[in-house]
Amino acid sequence: MSDKPTGGQLVVTMLESLGITHVFGVVGGQTLAITDALIDTPSIEFVHTRHEGAAAVMADAHGRRTGRPAVAIATTGPGATNLLTGVGGAFRDSSPAIIITCNNNGENIHKDDAQNADHVQIFAPFTKFSRLVAHGSSIKQAMEEAYVNAMTGNPGPVHLDFARDTIEQVLADAPEVPAVHPARSWVEDRPVVSPARIAEIAERVLAAERPVIWLGNGGNRSRGGAEVLALAEALGIPVVTTFNGIGAVPTTHPLVFGALSRMGTNLSSRVVAESDLVLALGNSLNAVSTGRWRLRLPQVVQVDVDPAMIGRYYAESTTGVVGDLAAFSRDLRTATADRAEQARAGRAGWLDELQGAEREWWARSESRAPVTAGTIAPAAAVRALREVAPAETVLIPDAGNPGVWSFLWEMDLPHRYLKPVGFGNMGFALPAAIACAAADPESPVLALIGDGSLGMSLGELETLARTGGPVVLVVLNDSSYGNIRQEQELHFDGRTTGVDFGDVDFARVAAGMGVAAARVTEVDELLTTAKDAFAAGRPFLIDVVLDRAANAWTYPAFTPHRSQS
Repeated sequence: MSDKPTGGQLVVTMLESLGITHVFGVVGGQTLAITDALIDTPSIEFVHTRHEGAAAVMADAHGRRTGRPAVAIATTGPGATNLLTGVGGAFRDSSPAIIITCNNNGENIHKDDAQNADHVQIFAPFTKFSRLVAHGSSIKQAMEEAYVNAMTGNPGPVHLDFARDTIEQVLADAPEVPAVHPARSWVEDRPVVSPARIAEIAERVLAAERPVIWLGNGGNRSRGGAEVLALAEALGIPVVTTFNGIGAVPTTHPLVFGALSRMGTNLSSRVVAESDLVLALGNSLNAVSTGRWRLRLPQVVQVDVDPAMIGRYYAESTTGVVGDLAAFSRDLRTATADRAEQARAGRAGWLDELQGAEREWWARSESRAPVTAGTIAPAAAVRALREVAPAETVLIPDAGNPGVWSFLWEMDLPHRYLKPVGFGNMGFALPAAIACAAADPESPVLALIGDGSLGMSLGELETLARTGGPVVLVVLNDSSYGNIRQEQELHFDGRTTGVDFGDVDFARVAAGMGVAAARVTEVDELLTTAKDAFAAGRPFLIDVVLDRAANAWTYPAFTPHRSQS
């Protein structure tokens, strides 16, 4: 870099300083001062995509997987608006990302220039921070402020809109940029709960006969699952997660009883229904988790780093605790240590009952026989894939039925599950898989994707072929928007509209785009194909002809628990 860099070169230097390793996006005339500077920056990988929406999902997935932001970049107007859905997913699921749009020259913004759009207004509802950068002297400070907003408190996406002349012009007086920005050393610090509040909560937890830990998305964002499990083990407390909390703790742990959400599960809903105190850790108690707040809860202790999330719902029965859930769990375990054995013994009988119910719950999905010959039942597909996938596999279910059937996926290791929950944006799994492989080329990735979602992101098969990595795509292909079709069948007397497609052989499509593929119609064929695909360590698509008779809305393992009393 010369002594007098352009604004675009300063942007890239700042990205390096802030520890950014990946930029995803589609180039345009307005972006070139930044993307050209990336050519001379080997520490940052630029992955160009077929669509800006995929780039935003990739930045979101990178944030979920690593805890660090990546960049999604797009040009003005339609390039910027194409980012929005993926940015919304990151915002609703609290994933750190830096969204960069490049506008027209500063003097022409808000005028009738080509592709004119007010990016700041557009992105403000979907980001924690949105700002126009219209002068070179503001670049460094704006990027620092954006990074701090993305990483502190409840993390999320931030947006910077650069005027074209701001990044193209040479900076006469460029600021010095440290190789490692000092903000990186403190942005992940979280508040610690006072000893007095810990002592108060300790008495309530010890007095409860059937407390439950309901672990939310904060468990993934804080990487606090180990401390939560240590607390659960010490006091004999069962753990369930929210949909967004899946993966925060290993699902195979004897005290973990699955996820409680709108469609699942019979087991997890029983745990909460029988409880007399809920420790909602990093759990916003949102609509997805609580059936739009119809779920009846006992007294709640809600722990969150964001005070604004506490008591937003169930306020009358909630005691709020502002703090880091990992530190809270550790300090609560210490505060209850002298009476932990007694508490654990008092809950042993209930835990035995729940573990028996868990064995019965798993037995409900043991059958591999489809209703329709020549197809594969979705439950059988998920359980078969778990048999052959390496333990370290990252599972990425797309929106809709793939996520529901993923309740049957078991994880021995934490932080290996990514799903779009809060925004439910379809077309997530394929670009997210590409981002995960880019961030960690050694970890195998399994994308569980419906044919509807794949149709929305199909162009990124070429991106996957180009970028490579140990990615296995499994298409649950029922030639429909299956989740919505099943809801229509259930609630509208079997009448359906707008949900069915012609048969698409995605194996042939993938092969034409450079990804090895196969179509399967039998479980044993799926097992063999998936095992070989994982062993190969390169992209592979398996088109699973799915049994359309299976309905996630009525599947017995997913229907809510009903008390017998």
